[in-house]
Amino acid sequence: MNRKVVIIMGSKADLDWAKKIEEPLIGFGIEVVTRIASAHKVPLKCYELIKQYEKENVVFITIAGMSNALSGFADAQTHCPVIACPPYSDKFAGADIYSSLRMPSGVAPLTVLSPENAALAAAKIIGLTNPDIQQKIDAYQEKKRADIEEADKNLQ
Repeated sequence: MNRKVVIIMGSKADLDWAKKIEEPLIGFGIEVVTRIASAHKVPLKCYELIKQYEKENVVFITIAGMSNALSGFADAQTHCPVIACPPYSDKFAGADIYSSLRMPSGVAPLTVLSPENAALAAAKIIGLTNPDIQQKIDAYQEKKRADIEEADKNLQ
């Protein structure tokens, strides 16, 4: 059973964002591999990494801002799910997000803006065939519900 997520960052500047994705994945008991491979600067390396890891039926999470070729490139090269989780930038009034949202036909990376939620989405995909991960997701969601109930109770 697959229990691996491969995070591909466009540059080392994305490492802090990747750590925010890694933490919840590790909490779900999912193995995480983090690599750097820019689709613009080293496309052949990027392609080789995708082909190497897709043999394991992983979930890819891509992190690239500005001009996010990485997510579309990765998705177009593999049968595995790809989740784009671009870091938010105030540059260009956040408009660089469009490079993660608009994809050509036949290229369909999911875009999830929150690192924690990108990890949750990957865990849910893996959980489709892994009951252990499903149980951890159920517990995670129950804790989130309990936190809301507790916060409401503390207001009264």
